[in-house]
Amino acid sequence: MGKQRKTMQKAHSHVLAAVDLGSNSFHLLVARVTGRRIVVLDRMREMLRFGSALDSRGRVTREAAARALACLKSFGDRLSYHNPSYVRAVGTNTLRRAQDSAFLEQAERNLGFPIEVISGIEEARLIYRGVCAYMPPSREKRLVVDIGGGSTELVVGHGTEAVIMESLAIGSVAVTDRYFSHGGVTLKNYRHALLAARRRLEPVEMAIRRAGWRRELGSSGAIRAVGTVLDELGWSRGRISHEGLVRLGERLVHRRHVRQFELPGLKAERAPVFAGGVVVLQAVFEALGLEHMEVAPGALREGVLLDLVGRLKDRDVRTAAVESLAKRYSVETAQAERVAATARKLARGAGDWELGEADRQLLDWAALLHECGRAVARSGYHKHGAYVIANADMAGFARSEQRLLAALVRGHRGRIDAADLAEFEPKQQQRARQLTALLRLAYALHRGHEVEPPRFAFRAKGNELKLAFPRGWLKRRPLMEADLVDEKRNLRDLGFRLRF
Repeated sequence: MGKQRKTMQKAHSHVLAAVDLGSNSFHLLVARVTGRRIVVLDRMREMLRFGSALDSRGRVTREAAARALACLKSFGDRLSYHNPSYVRAVGTNTLRRAQDSAFLEQAERNLGFPIEVISGIEEARLIYRGVCAYMPPSREKRLVVDIGGGSTELVVGHGTEAVIMESLAIGSVAVTDRYFSHGGVTLKNYRHALLAARRRLEPVEMAIRRAGWRRELGSSGAIRAVGTVLDELGWSRGRISHEGLVRLGERLVHRRHVRQFELPGLKAERAPVFAGGVVVLQAVFEALGLEHMEVAPGALREGVLLDLVGRLKDRDVRTAAVESLAKRYSVETAQAERVAATARKLARGAGDWELGEADRQLLDWAALLHECGRAVARSGYHKHGAYVIANADMAGFARSEQRLLAALVRGHRGRIDAADLAEFEPKQQQRARQLTALLRLAYALHRGHEVEPPRFAFRAKGNELKLAFPRGWLKRRPLMEADLVDEKRNLRDLGFRLRF
């Protein structure tokens, strides 16, 4: 308990940083966080319109990559003395769509920190949390809307807890590129863009309407720009109105060209994608029957910071997501915890592998979920479990973490399929091989669901694995011995040699 309290105090005394790689802008936020209070120490932002950066094959174009990497280098220089545990970088819609691992590797090198590509639902959750950071404590129902360059997030929540989260692949850069980049803003293409946005919203609008809310909040740069312009024009009184949005759309049509808007309060860097943001926001107003919306100060970056605080305080939302999934799929808790405890003991014996806390935590989560597929079917349950984990909405997880967790569950029993690990980068493949070997051994030692914990010593050195049991202990358990004989053959496919 004393150690935990010391860790919590240490977390409070350090400066945290969040990096948000969006489809319109890249942001860096450095802040001191105390409880829910965020004190901003430094900000950096660069408008890159990264949502236009992908070619037809999903690769980042050379010019866009050069701009993005230069920006990340400047962010990395600013963060060069920060403890990696206190920095978190996330990528959103454009990096979700990108098929360019080489760019992501170079981006991580320039930044100096790992980049987590997060799902749209995770982005929505973090946005809602960031907005609530600046709201007084309340249980009121809130609607939060965030219009990014490549996606739009809609969230309904109670107080600080998000309840309904939706992420739609439509944003200010995407709409501008498709409808306004060549012929400017005309009445015809404005109507086409508005109709397309409404159609994207159609599958989710009734569920959001039924949820209900008492307060409407908009959090993105696009929404803030609209609010500023409406205030400067005198068409609103501190809140965005539907009437003001319609008038603004009419004004854009008359000005036609996106680079010649010169609207009061509109920054030149925002002008090229401003019309796209207005279209999406008007579509949201009409789909949800909104009359007004407040502009909120918080956003994704603040949500990332608060999540980081939770991890440092041992209140990791990912653990809650794993426990929720285990409950939903009726995992036998006692058996899962037995396998997890043995996996942790095995990891302690693998000192030569230099597994970090993140590796041990992932191994623990995989052990807790290794039998979740039994709720689908007993036959081949490890494959069902891997599918569930890979496709579930799991709060706090980056896509790469979730894929690796699914691969561990898939590989905890049965024959090893090299294709399951081939999708990972070489460094991550090694990590996946090691964690899979540990989970397989933990499962083999508990395959019979025995209550008595196994008695063993374990050591891993390079690719050599050694299990040692008290004299005669294993001979009294012929089924376990047979399972370990099988594991010798299977682990060979992972590149390990097991002796026991």
